[in-house]
Amino acid sequence: MRISEVYAGKPGAIGSARRLAAAFLDRTRATGLEVPDEAIATAQLVVSELVTNAVKHTGGPCGIDLELAGGIVEITVWDTSTQPVTAADPDPTSVGRHGMEIVAALCGGFHVVRRAVGKQITVRMSLNPVPA
Repeated sequence: MRISEVYAGKPGAIGSARRLAAAFLDRTRATGLEVPDEAIATAQLVVSELVTNAVKHTGGPCGIDLELAGGIVEITVWDTSTQPVTAADPDPTSVGRHGMEIVAALCGGFHVVRRAVGKQITVRMSLNPVPA
C-alpha cells in the first residue's frame, strides 16, 4: 500500500500530513494488518517533525510518501531546500531543535538523498511494538 501527497509548504501542511498518515495506517487495518494505536501516534509524530522541518526551512512546496510493506511503514518527506539535515546531540537544556533527534530515536536513524531541487528524508518504522 502506498499514498503520496504534495503540499504548498504552508503551516497547514503539518496537520494535513498527520491526518494523512493516521488515515493511511487506519485503512491498513481493513486489510487485516494489526496496527496498534501507539504505532499510528508514533507515525504521526514522525511525520509532524519531518513536515515541520520542510515547512519551516523552505520557501517552496514539500511532499510526503507513505509506503507499507511487511509491517514496516516507510515515510519519505521531500522539500526544495538544499540545507543539510542533521540530528543535534541530545541537550536537555535546549528548547526546540530536537525534531531530527526525535525522529532518529523513534526510527533508528534517517537517510537523506539530494534531489534535482532539494532533498528527501526517508525513515522506516515498524508497526509492531518492541517488547520491553
